[in-house]
Amino acid sequence: MRKLIPFILLFAAACQQVSPDRPPTSRADVAEGRELAQKHCSSCHAIGKAGPSLHPEAPPFRELAQSYPPDALAESLIEGIMTGHPDMPVFVFGEKEADALVAYLNSIQDPVEI
Repeated sequence: MRKLIPFILLFAAACQQVSPDRPPTSRADVAEGRELAQKHCSSCHAIGKAGPSLHPEAPPFRELAQSYPPDALAESLIEGIMTGHPDMPVFVFGEKEADALVAYLNSIQDPVEI
């Protein structure tokens, strides 16, 4: 068992490793992301853990992981996201805001059903 401890610790560290580009998510990031979602997105999308989207073609944010990994959206948010429902405006966020919005999106995802 003692011989396995270093491997277990190494595995645990690898599982928790954070990308050097992005700091770990904090509660403040999630709260800022929720504020950004409320300000920029809630007129079309359901941004919480329940309720329908106001726009029929705007997916609820809690279901985004069924189509896209939320972490993959950060770059699109920074460059200017241009996909979504047909009349979705173009949004461009700074890196900090994109990371906060992604942190919030990750915090509300419904589990994916298999």
